[in-house]
Amino acid sequence: MSLLDIKQGSSPLVLGFPHTGTEVPADIALKLNDNGLKLSDTDWHIHTLYEDLAPDVTSVRTKIHRYVIDANRDPSGESLYPGQNTTTLVPTTDFDGVAIWNNEPTPEDIEARRLAYHAPYHAALQAEIYRVKAIHGFAILYDCHSIRSDIPFLFEGILPDFNIGTNLGTTCAPSIEKAVVDICGAAEGYSSILNGRFKGGWTTRYYGQPEDGVHAIQMELAQSNYLAIEAAPWDYDPTKAERLRNHLRTIVSTLIEWRP
Repeated sequence: MSLLDIKQGSSPLVLGFPHTGTEVPADIALKLNDNGLKLSDTDWHIHTLYEDLAPDVTSVRTKIHRYVIDANRDPSGESLYPGQNTTTLVPTTDFDGVAIWNNEPTPEDIEARRLAYHAPYHAALQAEIYRVKAIHGFAILYDCHSIRSDIPFLFEGILPDFNIGTNLGTTCAPSIEKAVVDICGAAEGYSSILNGRFKGGWTTRYYGQPEDGVHAIQMELAQSNYLAIEAAPWDYDPTKAERLRNHLRTIVSTLIEWRP
């Protein structure tokens, strides 16, 4: 079975899903402890939340869980947020700082996983970005994420509903950033922030080269807005989700129509 789910569209927009996967190879699962086997830090149901919001959208999703290797971390292992609590290329703890392994992966394990799971995801993502750029002369990567709204180990207080990341405005054209910020700011009953705790992961920072016609923006959603509760069994709430999807649909449609 393929570890990647790729859907090709003809618009300039590419959606990335690095953290929705729940598959863990059997030999790696044996090394996880009981806490790690819960897979709590999944971006639960995010691919469902964005499904069919607009026609002709390309998407690339890995089915591998982030505990195996995090497809949104620098493959060199360099921290995205120096001086702050975060998780690494292969996490050693969950988002609460609790250990997830009986046997932590060795450097050799990490390199093997990078080659087997991290590199293929990014090869596919890059290929799709280049494909739509060849059609339109530019591409927009929108990296799709979600997280619990209350995680003291990672951030203080309650996370805003929409967390937009452009690495301080460097990864996309200002008009793209403004369009998404304006839509989120106008969403009644929701809060939003630009480049707050989440400024864009490695994917956004690596691919976002607006001077070369590739624009990237990350959206980190608070899971309270589409899950029944932010805890196991992580059930999708269709009523909450549809209300949120109305705003996501506007974002996706606006990005499809954007032109440099």
